[in-house]
Amino acid sequence: MNKKSLLVVISGPSGVGKDVIIEEMINQNPKKYHFTITATTRNPREKEKNGINHYFLSQKEFTLMIEKGELLEWAKVYGNYYGVPKKQVDDALQAGNHVIIRVDVQGAKRIKSVMPEAILIFIHPPNMEILRKHLVNRGVNSDNDISLRLSEAKKEIPQSKSFQYSIINEEDRLLETVEEIYKIISRESLL
Repeated sequence: MNKKSLLVVISGPSGVGKDVIIEEMINQNPKKYHFTITATTRNPREKEKNGINHYFLSQKEFTLMIEKGELLEWAKVYGNYYGVPKKQVDDALQAGNHVIIRVDVQGAKRIKSVMPEAILIFIHPPNMEILRKHLVNRGVNSDNDISLRLSEAKKEIPQSKSFQYSIINEEDRLLETVEEIYKIISRESLL
């Protein structure tokens, strides 16, 4: 059977575990998929590396990318710019690779509007209290920021109905969540 290359967008509220899911997928299959590296103007978190977790750019550098049309999608989220460089997506798809993009809910919808073939997967928290715990445990968000992110999550979660797939990222079940994503990719690549 011929498998087609897919553009897979993983989204969900802040603190739901998107980064941890992507890190596990990279650990399990570093060469099987192309994991896009998003550009951002936010400061790196502890242990994050430029060119690995994100491209950490100045606002001027980011604005120049917007002006040159180099981003598949971009947005200002929680005071920082985030965007997906277009070239790495195009190159990976042309090379026959599945492309995995991690973006917020609005970014997922923008990608779907410019690339209707994209597969959207929404990651749900088991409940709001666990989401709060994840945000607190990061140790980088103020109480006000956590409240803002939880308020946004309450608006984003109902939007999961517009995604093709939804997965609950249960506590201490990371491997099961990742396996569910692999099953979706496998199934969709044969359609």
